[in-house]
Amino acid sequence: MAEQWQQYALTAGFTALSHPTLYVKVLMQVGYEPIAPVLGHNLFFRQELQLAGFFSYAKYIAKQDGQFGLFRGLTPRLCSALLALFTHHKVLKAYTEEEHLLEDEEEESTEEAFHPPVMQAKASKTMNDVIRETSHEMAARCAATVISYPFHVITVRCMVQFIGKEIKYSGLFGSFGTIYREEGLKGFFVGLIPRVMGDIISLWLCNLVTHIINTHVINNRHQYREMKSYTQAVTSCFTSVVVYPFVLVANLMAVNDCGITGGLPPYAPHFSSWLDCWQHMANAKQLKRGSSLFFRKVPIVRK
Repeated sequence: MAEQWQQYALTAGFTALSHPTLYVKVLMQVGYEPIAPVLGHNLFFRQELQLAGFFSYAKYIAKQDGQFGLFRGLTPRLCSALLALFTHHKVLKAYTEEEHLLEDEEEESTEEAFHPPVMQAKASKTMNDVIRETSHEMAARCAATVISYPFHVITVRCMVQFIGKEIKYSGLFGSFGTIYREEGLKGFFVGLIPRVMGDIISLWLCNLVTHIINTHVINNRHQYREMKSYTQAVTSCFTSVVVYPFVLVANLMAVNDCGITGGLPPYAPHFSSWLDCWQHMANAKQLKRGSSLFFRKVPIVRK
C-alpha cells in the first residue's frame, strides 16, 4: 500500500513539473504562433526560418499570465493522471490474481499426476508470453484512457483558452457542466478513438519489436542483461514518433468547434469526424505539427 501511494505521489509530482511542456506543445499543435519567426540554425547548422521554441514560447505565456499561467489546466490534468493510474493498477491486479489462480490449479494437477518436483530455471519470455502480457497491458491502458479522458478534454480546452483569453472552461465542475449542457455525454469523449488507437499501436509495436530484438539480435546472456532496459527505452521513443499523428488528431478534436477561439477558424475548420481531421492535416502536411519543442522550421503552407 505504501508503495502504491508513493507511486501516486511520484505521478502527481512528475505531472506538475512537466505541465508547462505539455501546455506549450498543445498550443503548438493547434497552430497558435504568437511570436514572429526568426532566422536560426538547425541541427546541421544550416540557416532556416524557425518558429519560437519552448523557452521563448513559455516566456511569452509567463509575460501574459504570469509564472503561474504556465500551469493553466493543471487541476484536471492531475485528476486525469491519478485516475488513469488507479484504473490501470486495478485492471492489471485483476489479471495478475487470475493468472496466480490458474498457476495454482496447474501445480495441483501436476502434483496429482506424481510428477517429480524438478526445479528449473525460468526460461526467457516466449512470443506467447509477450502476447499475453501485452493483451493485459492493452486492456489496462484502454480502461485507464477511457475513464480519465473527460478530464483530458477539459485540460486541453483550458489550455487552448489562452488563445482567445476566454474563461468558458474556468473550473473543474463548471467545465463538466458546460460540456454536458452544450454537447451531452459525447462531448466528454471527442477524440477518444484516435487516442486509444495510438495507445494500442504504440504498445504492441513497442513490445513486439523489443521482444524480437532481445531474442534474435542480442544473443549473449551478459549483453542481454545490460542491453534489455535500453532496448525498451529506444523502442518506446521510436513508437512515440510513429503514433504522434494520433495524439495530434485527438487533441485537435478535443477542442474542435467547442466555442473557443482555438477550436474555430482560422486555427481549425469544423471537422465532422477524426478521420476528416486526419485527412485535412495530412493534405496540409501537418501531421507532425507540435512534435518538436526546439528547432521548429516554418512549415510550407499548402493550399
